[in-house]
Amino acid sequence: MIALGLAHLTALELAPTALVAEAARAGFAAVALRFIPATSDGPAYPTQVGTEAHRALKRVLDGEGVRVSDIELVQLQPTIDISSLAACLEAGADLGAAAIIASGDDPDRSRLTARFAELCQLAASFGLRVDLEFMRWRAIGTLAQAAAVVRDAGQTNGSILVDALHMARSGGRVADLIPLPDRWLRAAQLCDAAAEAPATDTAIIAEARAGRLPPGDGALPLGALLEALPADTALSVEMPLPALDARERIATAFNATRNLLEGHARGARRRDCHGWA
Repeated sequence: MIALGLAHLTALELAPTALVAEAARAGFAAVALRFIPATSDGPAYPTQVGTEAHRALKRVLDGEGVRVSDIELVQLQPTIDISSLAACLEAGADLGAAAIIASGDDPDRSRLTARFAELCQLAASFGLRVDLEFMRWRAIGTLAQAAAVVRDAGQTNGSILVDALHMARSGGRVADLIPLPDRWLRAAQLCDAAAEAPATDTAIIAEARAGRLPPGDGALPLGALLEALPADTALSVEMPLPALDARERIATAFNATRNLLEGHARGARRRDCHGWA
């Protein structure tokens, strides 16, 4: 059985209990849950330890045999109060999450790195890893920038989330992953897309949030990406595609990714991996 995770953005209109049920139906082993909105008006589903809603979610996870892979999305902005995230981290840890995802949204690199280190320290107290996700339109927009923050923060639970679309649209190369330590590459999100990037950042954001393709249906070098990642990197699918209803979208995401994984080796970490040249 493929231990594959489903990112909440794939069907963000579903509340966690519904997402877990549909993920299990499709064959997913894990889900990522959006606890904190990624935009000012974006949906999110916070939960708190000790509430009946939280206990109900745990029962659904147990009943469906699905685990929580990670929670999201902490935006490391200039005014963020890291200590205010304690209840969120506690809830994620109580659900069995391994990590919390963060984005870099502060142009002051020194301050951002310090905040990332502080978040790592708080997360460590709950047994969580912090995965820094780079996105072209944010202050941390490339793999190299994310790697610099993780390196300079110097935290053993600091890592990088590699999203196939963000890697492509930020001008990264698969070969750029090879020199990075395995411990920095604990999670990756898969999807597909056209070879040519949209012309503007606005269009790139729209593609990322509502225009991704099922893995194998586009031109991204996903096979090379799988070879460049460590064999034990946790894989999930992030494939928002509003043209399909939620159930069909989730099933399509699983089936397409299963077919991709069955046709490609993982974890060779070859230095001659090619892609996103």
